[in-house]
Amino acid sequence: MVIETHTVTKSYGPSPALRGVSLTVEQGEIVAVTGPSGCGKSTLLHVMAGILRPDGGEVRHHGARIDDLSEAKRSLLRRTDFGVLFQFGQLVAELPAVENVALPLLLGGSGRRQATAQAVEWLDRLGVPELAQQLPGEMSGGQQQRVALARALVSGPKVLFADEPTGALDTLSGERVMGLMVRAARTQGTSVVLVTHDATVAAHADREIRLRDGMVDGEHLGSAVAKAAR
Repeated sequence: MVIETHTVTKSYGPSPALRGVSLTVEQGEIVAVTGPSGCGKSTLLHVMAGILRPDGGEVRHHGARIDDLSEAKRSLLRRTDFGVLFQFGQLVAELPAVENVALPLLLGGSGRRQATAQAVEWLDRLGVPELAQQLPGEMSGGQQQRVALARALVSGPKVLFADEPTGALDTLSGERVMGLMVRAARTQGTSVVLVTHDATVAAHADREIRLRDGMVDGEHLGSAVAKAAR
């Protein structure tokens, strides 16, 4: 398994967010985590990505525990093996698109010329090469999210974690971003853990895991949309 959790728990003060969640994600698989607001979806994604440390249970990446790693080592994983895509992109406002995309490579020690070349390649792959020198404030929401997706995928991550990636977009822009994300992930064999409350977004997944009150409430195989994308 590429990423898996075993009876993971997490609380915020006296309020439990996760109550013993176990799931597995295989290489190249796209898994949607769905459920009502407050059910623990985003907390689970953040625990799996090493952003949060669970209170109990285990998180494993290729069989090795990551929940007990230091913050520095978990941060390194998010520059090498993991990519993260948030609802609002979270681009660096002062940097043009090409530098935003190149940032993970530069932080990982790549030379500026190589990092810039890879960033330009990903902007072109996602259909927005013309945005290379534009600042985030000069882009539409859909354009910003494509740039953020390029940044999340530029280092060739084993797992892409996407937290409500279309939540701030209109329907058409959301469908475009999802289509691009799925195609890009399929191309390089990246696994995707996708948190969403939108059934049309979840339909792109191979498998859907439903959470309720911090626990797994059910599981469905993917729809025709996911099958057609393979």
